[in-house]
Formats: sequence, structure tokens, C-alpha cells
Amino acid sequence: METRTAKFMIGQVVRHRQHPFRGVIYDIDPEFSNTEEWYQSIPEDCRPDRDQPFYHLYAETEATYYVAYVSEQNLLPDQSGEPVEHPELTGIFGEFQDGYYPLQTALN
Repeated sequence: METRTAKFMIGQVVRHRQHPFRGVIYDIDPEFSNTEEWYQSIPEDCRPDRDQPFYHLYAETEATYYVAYVSEQNLLPDQSGEPVEHPELTGIFGEFQDGYYPLQTALN
């Protein structure tokens, strides 16, 4: 069995290769881990392989915020240098710096 390494990391700002949204990665699945119904809802001609990392994003467009689940092949590093304004970033990540949001650590 081949070990795969994720290309992107938690806190990194990325953008979709084809659709107009960007987001911050908050979790990574080493391979597809969503429902079969979700997978089958993607048109067959652009359905990604299951055997690759999939990323959970706090995503934004010009009009809205949402949570996205995106295959590695459909992501690119965001080169804008602009922060993401998704409201769920607060409390999980620190201040935006150099294309990343550092995870907040709880002090006990």
C-alpha cells in the first residue's frame, strides 16, 4: 500500500482550480471519506479519484461563506495574499500571516 502525503496543510489558504472560491483548510482526509451519494452527485466527467487527499475548507465566494469538501487535484495555493473572512475562523485559527492561519492553542 502506497503512503500518500497531503500537498496542503491545515491553516493554508487555497483556491479551487475551476470554481470561484477560496478557503482555509481545517481538516484533511487521506482519501475520500464522504458519502456515496455526495460522490455520485458530481458529474462523471469531472468526478475526482477517491484515492487522494480530500480537504475540509472554510470557504468563501464574493457572495457567501460555507464549508466545502474538495479533492487535492482541484486545489491550488492561493497567491492573492489576502485573508479569508469566513466567520468560523475565529477561535480556531490565529491571525493571518504569509498565506496561512496558525492554529490557536488552548492554555491549560
